[in-house]
Amino acid sequence: MNIRRWSVGVLAATLLVPGLAACNSDAAEPAAAPSPSTPADPKEALLASTKEIAKGNFTFTLVGDGTTGGGLVHKPSNSAQFTVKFGDASEDMSIEMDLIYIDSESWVKMDLGGAMFAAVPGAAKNKGKYQHLDKTKIKDVKDLQLDPETLDPLDSDALVKSVTEVQKTGEGTYTGKIDISAATESAALDEEVVTALGAQAKALPFTAKLDPQGRLTELAISVPAAGETAAHDIKIGYADYGTGAGAHKPPADKVVEAPAETYELFK
Repeated sequence: MNIRRWSVGVLAATLLVPGLAACNSDAAEPAAAPSPSTPADPKEALLASTKEIAKGNFTFTLVGDGTTGGGLVHKPSNSAQFTVKFGDASEDMSIEMDLIYIDSESWVKMDLGGAMFAAVPGAAKNKGKYQHLDKTKIKDVKDLQLDPETLDPLDSDALVKSVTEVQKTGEGTYTGKIDISAATESAALDEEVVTALGAQAKALPFTAKLDPQGRLTELAISVPAAGETAAHDIKIGYADYGTGAGAHKPPADKVVEAPAETYELFK
């Protein structure tokens, strides 16, 4: 059983920040002065907006096609936590995962539902438990590791670099077109959907919002129907720059050692 497509690589969640929209300013009032930390050129402003993410101290959210999730990255404590929900247990399958990384240790809690996972060994037994992962057994399992060199699991830097057209629509708000075929390394994208889109993937509408310090807080990409996937929006949010807290170890009475079946699920 391969659940790579729905693991850490496709984290998604309801945004904790307001929806993307152009700011409507009162014409009778003078325009607010741009933040000294935000470049005047719209493309340069977007490129600069992800620099703070590279410091590894933020929370994030993302919503995609049928998936919700989010998490935190906290480099000062060498920790991170990701959650994801996918699908519907009343249908073929559902997945709820919580991954915690602290230094060299990691844990995963999984709730697998639906007919597709009914026969997965240990799924019911370990429901609600955090499975402690043996680092020697996950060294070749990308989705169960935290890459210290890539502190943004959504790789928004790659996304903004793939913007082909952009206009400033208000103070801190932008709109334009993005070529998602040039940013498939971002975990916010599903490579199968990108492939199904074909040439359309090269010019999808997007909106973005920066905070007064010029940092990315919202990014939304409108994805048309492709293959078996209905039209949907990919929505990313960032918050708590430089002020977040680290992840906590799960309670000892909720921890078990991961069985062999868990490692097999991610191969």
